[in-house]
Amino acid sequence: METLPQNIHVGMRVVDSRNKTIGKIDDLRFPENAIHPDVEPAEIDGTDKPRTGETILGTIAEAFGKEEIPEALRDRLLREGYIRLDTPLGKDRYILPSQIASAAGDEVTLNVERDELIKRQ
Repeated sequence: METLPQNIHVGMRVVDSRNKTIGKIDDLRFPENAIHPDVEPAEIDGTDKPRTGETILGTIAEAFGKEEIPEALRDRLLREGYIRLDTPLGKDRYILPSQIASAAGDEVTLNVERDELIKRQ
């Protein structure tokens, strides 16, 4: 299973496979079994709380609470990790680790086009 690159962070610019800027990282979650120095792994039941005063993740309730995401898809996002993309026009989208070609500096490059990403409801 692919995992999110360790060097990603909120605010990074995201470009699709056509090298078109499609938005910025609004939120991200590493999978439960990933080790990342700045991010605590999530609890699937949503009871996890930030261990520091400020967090880039929030809880699952904040990430998914207002959205209608099918349970199977939500479970996949939590199992594999995800990036939530803030787009200037239209609905935000979710990026899976397998859709990331590279991450360097302040830019994430995808191996898919924007329309292939999971749309936020």
